[in-house]
Amino acid sequence: MKVTFVPFGTIPKVSVYTMVGTGHIDEASNQVALADVTGEMMREGTTTRTATQIAEAVAGMGGELTVFVGDDRTQVGGAVLSERGPDMVRLEADLLRNPAFPQGELARITANKARDVAIARSQPQALAQEQFVKTIYGDHPYGRLFPSDTMLKGYTIAQVRDFHARNFGAARAHLYVVGRFDAAAVERAVRESFEGWAAGSPPTAKPPTPHTGHSVTLLDRPKAVQSTIMVGLPVPDPTAKDYTALQVTDALLGGTFGSRITTNIREQKGYTYSPYSYVSTHRHDAYWVQQADVTTKFTGASLKEIFGEIDRLQKEAPSTTELNGIKNNMIGIFTLRNASRGGIVTQLAEADLQGLGDDYLSGYVKRVMAVSPAEVQRITTTYLTPDRMTLVVVGDKATVADQLAPFQKPIP
Repeated sequence: MKVTFVPFGTIPKVSVYTMVGTGHIDEASNQVALADVTGEMMREGTTTRTATQIAEAVAGMGGELTVFVGDDRTQVGGAVLSERGPDMVRLEADLLRNPAFPQGELARITANKARDVAIARSQPQALAQEQFVKTIYGDHPYGRLFPSDTMLKGYTIAQVRDFHARNFGAARAHLYVVGRFDAAAVERAVRESFEGWAAGSPPTAKPPTPHTGHSVTLLDRPKAVQSTIMVGLPVPDPTAKDYTALQVTDALLGGTFGSRITTNIREQKGYTYSPYSYVSTHRHDAYWVQQADVTTKFTGASLKEIFGEIDRLQKEAPSTTELNGIKNNMIGIFTLRNASRGGIVTQLAEADLQGLGDDYLSGYVKRVMAVSPAEVQRITTTYLTPDRMTLVVVGDKATVADQLAPFQKPIP
């Protein structure tokens, strides 16, 4: 088990989070969301505390407890008053090592999850995301977004216990303590509460083989007044040399409010209110995507402008003035993220997930400022190639189908 202490700030609070290298990556194809169910069940009590006692203990610490399950890691912890940091360490150790998994709570947990899935799948953005990752990743765990009702109803306590036993252990855990705290007292709590925790297996190494060919999918949403668009493709992950330049390119193209695509289809054309692009990362994997909810009759026109902005950036490098504005914005956001306990935990955990060195965060500003206009043009030409992009549209088929005709074949 790894432990990181970061003294920070003047407010008498401390954030205590344990990241465990498990999540959806460890689910079988017939076990979608079993990791989520396991995470929720961990909150329902340990061998020595009931769920009510856990809630009362956290409230007494002046804080909150979260259990968040992602694709590659599960996060357990919260922020409490500084003097209660050691108590939070002990509570997290209890949750991670000694979950009771009460049989009587499983039906409620799975029913809640089924309701959440039903609500999500009523939204076009979730449907687009589901189809997009399915196209990119196929039957890899990264490509499975929602479980079926049959799966959820079929999960047993034995499966939950088995998932926990196979995937939670000291070899996958990293404890982060950030804020104002008594380092000696917290260290004693760590040693006392985590001592003897079995190492278990290392994090699962299951790299995907992403789809890199042209693909167009239209999901019918009859009479929808808007179309939800997602268009993107696999790109270099955070360990790659070009990743920072890719981040800058994304920010200039569609990832900030003043980006080119946003200015075009929002400010100038009025096709949409809140388009945005981003680079989504997994462990040693990433994809870039542009997303927008556009007025139905402008679906095709919006796509034309999105691809047009990519083409423009491939043919002509941005001006130094435009690029500097984007880079300054990125540095400002980075600074703000590192001005909070939670932001520091997130940044450190991401660097650790990717296996990046200590200079990854300390050298971020320097790397961003070093990106040149010519590099942005090269990144766009090399990686953001429309003929390899996956396009998903959720909208009124009767109105949208003909508008998509020009995009059915790869765009050269």
